[in-house]
Amino acid sequence: MNFKKISAILLSVIAVVSSASCGNGVSGQAGADSPRENDSVIIAIGSEPETLDPTQGWGHGNSPIVQSTLVRYTSDLTFENDLATGYSLSEDGLTWTFTLRDDAYFTDGEKVTASDVAFTLETAKKAQSSVDLTYMESASAPDDTTVVITLSRPTSVFLNTLASIGIVPEHAYDEDYGTHPVGSGPYRFVEWDPQEQIIFTANENYYGETPAIKNVTVVFMSEDAALAAVQAGEVDVAYSSAALAAAEADGYHIEAIPSADNRGFTLPVLPDEGQTTESGAPVGNNVTCNLEIRQAIAYAIDRQQIADVVLNGYGRPAYSENDGMPWNNPEVVIETDVEYAKQLLSDAGWTDTDGDGIVEKNGLKAEFSCLYPAGDSVRQAVAMAASEQIREIGIQINVEGTSWDDITRRMFSEAVMMGWGSANPNETYYLYRSEGALLDDFYNPEGYTSDVTDGYLNAAMKALTVEEAYENWKNVQWDGTTGTAMKGACPWVWIVNLDHVTYVRDGLSIGEQPIHGHGHGLPLIQNLQEWTWDV
Repeated sequence: MNFKKISAILLSVIAVVSSASCGNGVSGQAGADSPRENDSVIIAIGSEPETLDPTQGWGHGNSPIVQSTLVRYTSDLTFENDLATGYSLSEDGLTWTFTLRDDAYFTDGEKVTASDVAFTLETAKKAQSSVDLTYMESASAPDDTTVVITLSRPTSVFLNTLASIGIVPEHAYDEDYGTHPVGSGPYRFVEWDPQEQIIFTANENYYGETPAIKNVTVVFMSEDAALAAVQAGEVDVAYSSAALAAAEADGYHIEAIPSADNRGFTLPVLPDEGQTTESGAPVGNNVTCNLEIRQAIAYAIDRQQIADVVLNGYGRPAYSENDGMPWNNPEVVIETDVEYAKQLLSDAGWTDTDGDGIVEKNGLKAEFSCLYPAGDSVRQAVAMAASEQIREIGIQINVEGTSWDDITRRMFSEAVMMGWGSANPNETYYLYRSEGALLDDFYNPEGYTSDVTDGYLNAAMKALTVEEAYENWKNVQWDGTTGTAMKGACPWVWIVNLDHVTYVRDGLSIGEQPIHGHGHGLPLIQNLQEWTWDV
């Protein structure tokens, strides 16, 4: 989409929103010193959702805003009731019973009942999308305000999952729901023009506090186009990147929102023995299968320097997949120690015998490729900066941009600059469980397996209290002897957590943003009902 077309879209959006608010909507005057009226915003993000259907993944890891949820996250990642007024858990951890409020209505006027909740969960389970309900046996509604959910095994992350599943109306759910959703959340869907914009308006019949921002338009733009729109004063909020954050825009300020949106190397832990995955992809790497290679890389990287220089200060060192989360183990932190990294290699017999600067062992050079998706400038820059630092200890990493299709074929045998980050500890389970190794997905391409880790993972999932679950999640990372941490088995070398760089028009408050997960777009609007204009 070129910028002229974007401008035309934005002008039409302004007209639509102004009309919808009876003259109190977005001002038709462009310019950074002419802010929107106090009930409307235009938000530019880069990632368009595939659907607005929560059973198909909309809102996964975030609040779906159009739909209500049983429980929801607070800004500090604890839980509070939403549709639910309370719940109980059986002693065996298998039966959850929720009581619902009786003043919630869908935007078509129909009351939200327990049957809608049960229908939503059963539909989400059948869909087998990004919502994992494989452990749910059934969901039923014995009456209009009671939902009984039976699990096949205790699952400590169940509340995290429920906080992301918006409730859909059984009576109005069909194959078109994902593009024309009806919900009971703080916002009502208005219009979706694919690859251009989605328009929402405040739900005046919402059972909670009516949002101060009445009219919301989300426009899909590349980072360059979004910055141009900011500088022209045509949007109120725009996601950007660390590389573009040095650009000034009169009438706007930058908010660097902390995230667990991490970047790091996956390093195959298996040797190349001719093995392949079920799809025929080659498995194993004879360099990275050596623990001393992986750990030396981890200790050689100056993460703070990469955050300061490559990310222009809009980032922080990363040491795990869940930095900053309540279940993170602070013992995973390591200090940059180049001399220790060199000693690890030397003690294991890696030496530079021919003077080319690359260490070798038994005729094998410490050299391999690291893939990143071509066009992702941040992953490229982080990978190149890290590989330059690692070259100092005699390991050569050849950074290569390619397609995701190519990465999916090569990620089991070569390093990849990956990114994760979630407000759900379920991510840790999928990243490291032995049964997930070498599956044709992105979770465990390095092929990591460990009976000890599996024991902690299973104990964390089966825990009946938050405290017990968190203790086991922490032991997964480091139990004092072993773990997935970089000073342990080190299947990952974590490098940085990105700040989500956001241009915000002066006078607009975007509320207390919770720590963001992976993804540069939807996490921003999960607290949309808290946004306000101060002018």
